[in-house]
Amino acid sequence: MIVSEAVTVRVPAKVNVYLGVGPREESGYHGLATVFQSLSVYDEVTVEAARTLSIAGVGKWASYIPTNSTNLAWKAARKVAQAYGIDPDVRITINKSIPVAAGLAGGSADGAATLVACNAFWGGKLSHDELEVIAAELGSDVPFMLHGGCALGVNRGDVLSPVMTRGIFHWVLATFNEGLGTPEIYGRLDEMRDAEFDQAPQVPTELLAALAQGNAEALGATVFNDLQAPAIAARPVLGQVLEFGLEQGALGGLVSGSGPTVAFLAESESAAIDLVIGLMGSGLVDGALHAHGPVHGARVVPA
Repeated sequence: MIVSEAVTVRVPAKVNVYLGVGPREESGYHGLATVFQSLSVYDEVTVEAARTLSIAGVGKWASYIPTNSTNLAWKAARKVAQAYGIDPDVRITINKSIPVAAGLAGGSADGAATLVACNAFWGGKLSHDELEVIAAELGSDVPFMLHGGCALGVNRGDVLSPVMTRGIFHWVLATFNEGLGTPEIYGRLDEMRDAEFDQAPQVPTELLAALAQGNAEALGATVFNDLQAPAIAARPVLGQVLEFGLEQGALGGLVSGSGPTVAFLAESESAAIDLVIGLMGSGLVDGALHAHGPVHGARVVPA
């Protein structure tokens, strides 16, 4: 069944401006309290007719894209096809600009984009609520990538509430070619904590107020990530990068998600560009770029 021609969906990266991690549960998961903000670094996912399901990658990070069933885009296509009662006979092309295994939810972004693209490709019969249910089955970050903007996430990060924001926040992302594994970083966090640790995470009201007021300076003072210490333990250069960025005038900085990307909040666009130049000349990072947020989540690109 083909209702549309090829469909392309644009989807942003994210940064966790706050990430509190609870104790490890018997299930092996951790309860989270996090605030997501979507950023203007985008992947584009195109779905078109094919004889069988396949994935191809283009763009800067194309060689890092898994092209088999481990890719969330593959799983997303199969789930949407199952909901339609058809075979997932599509070719998925991922134009990859979001760094891979970087704490920016690039894989989750591609999963969300594929949900939207396949649904549009096959007729758009699934509601947004139905897509959200499928997104939660794919992974904890995927529901937010459908929404974009700014949101509070609890449970696994998949139970979302919108967060009021004002204005635009300018970020600088310091990137690395070699990723970090999320399970490894969570494991290191558990090892670093006391065995009796039982504190439930909670987002501070000061951070939410800073977002609502559009106060970048106040937000920079309150950004936080429980996974930052284990990420630095796994890759000590991240600590050096944080020190460098703050010395260069960033309002705040933190490791994004499970890393290794380090995200800095800048006072303005010009300050962000200056920091990008400084980081690129520091010899500490493989790349640096300016992005702003919040932006929309996964959206179909008009033909």
